[in-house]
Amino acid sequence: MDVSVINIAIVVVYLLAMLAFGWWGKSRTKNNSDFLVAGRRLGPFLYTGTMAAVVLGGASTVGGVGLGYKFGISGMWLVVAIGAGVLLLSLLFAGTIQKLKIYTVSQMLTLRYGSRATEASGIVMLAYTLMLCATSTGAYATIFVVLFGLDRALAIAIGGAIVLVYSTVGGMWSITLADQVQFVIKTVGIFFLMLPFTMNAAGGLDGIRSRVDESFFQIDGIGLQTIITYFVVYTLGLLIGQDIWQRVFTAKTPGVARWGGATAGIYCILYGVAGALIGMAASVALSNIEIAAKDDVYAEVAQNLLPVGIGGLVLAAAVAAMMSTASGALIAAATVARADVLPFVASWFGKDISTEDTDNPEHDVKANRIWVLALGIVAIVIAIITKDVVAALTIAYDILVGGLLVAILGGLVWKRGTGIAAAASMAAGSVVTLGTMIILEINAKAPLDGIYANEPIYYGLIASAVVYIAVSLATPPTDPLVMRNWQRRVSGQESEEAPAEAVTAP
Repeated sequence: MDVSVINIAIVVVYLLAMLAFGWWGKSRTKNNSDFLVAGRRLGPFLYTGTMAAVVLGGASTVGGVGLGYKFGISGMWLVVAIGAGVLLLSLLFAGTIQKLKIYTVSQMLTLRYGSRATEASGIVMLAYTLMLCATSTGAYATIFVVLFGLDRALAIAIGGAIVLVYSTVGGMWSITLADQVQFVIKTVGIFFLMLPFTMNAAGGLDGIRSRVDESFFQIDGIGLQTIITYFVVYTLGLLIGQDIWQRVFTAKTPGVARWGGATAGIYCILYGVAGALIGMAASVALSNIEIAAKDDVYAEVAQNLLPVGIGGLVLAAAVAAMMSTASGALIAAATVARADVLPFVASWFGKDISTEDTDNPEHDVKANRIWVLALGIVAIVIAIITKDVVAALTIAYDILVGGLLVAILGGLVWKRGTGIAAAASMAAGSVVTLGTMIILEINAKAPLDGIYANEPIYYGLIASAVVYIAVSLATPPTDPLVMRNWQRRVSGQESEEAPAEAVTAP
């Protein structure tokens, strides 16, 4: 049988399995908490797998191998920065976040500051999660176009529809179960198949060293400025992203959130090193093949260096990486849209929208399914019609970090921080980030240079921090009742006024 046919068959079986997990997850979804945060019942194994799966997407898998192919061992830094973000979040904040029993980052800000002014954060978070979902959805085309010979738009639509189905049907339970399969496939595909086969084909480290430039083995070969950018954007972004926090909310206990997440962070760092080594070996083993773009290296390794059948499993691993990130971003976007953005926008017109429906949990699950379905369709359309979704994601990521990081982390670590200061710092950080980006883009020598520049996020963070500290010290401390309720929540107790879930259920 032709090798390509076997590879296609393996990927198709994997895609069908994802749909099956959607229906399996549906049987475990009885209420709002089940749909959005898997009932807050995930133990160490499930939690570690789903956390690693959601952060290791196509950029980490396909992109990580491509960076290793082009820059050598220093190509690992993108994924290492992602792993560092997961590690820091888990060790420093995950235990506290898990105890809050909330659904969104914006709800944490409201709890901590007692100010509705911070609700604007939901709009930024929605833009970020929606663009992350669209980027991951568009990434399917890199595999499906080559494997099935499909048109790009059709490839995106098919891949997006599969994620849409299992995410809509079973919510976080379906996503978690699918993530476990994706985690196993990625682990086997990268560590136990691609790494040994490509290293063997290249003659091991000695074989690589004898045929590449010495710079391939320099830890900073990709450039110190690039490495710093990875840590500023990805490490800091992972500390506050809704898609990551929503996984923290699924942990059964603070201990699971802390140590399961730390394990996932270490796994991510090892994953980054493995991807860079695969790319380095591929630069030697595939030296006789002309490769147009570094992101094509992954598929070339799967089809040219691996035995029949194994290549299909490795391609399935790439698809798994993209799907896990897309599904996580999709349910995060739907949660933020319904819990934060809809009530906030309604308040502009003097309406008070309560999305809680405790008397009819099945109706509430249905409403969440509608949001997931609607935003999933939007993400697919964006991925199809937008040629450079990455530019939009970069803008959202910069505003997320430049605008929201200080207010969120400040609320977690500094008792003197106030709601007025949080709102002011969010506004200042967002305006400075966007303003710097626009100025740089106007004066840029090439299109998008301003958007991809490092300065906007740096200046945004500085402005946000200065405003947050200055306004906090210049305004009265947060209401004692708000702080008392906050302290009760971070200690795992209910607030004085109402049960925890009733206060924050979307």
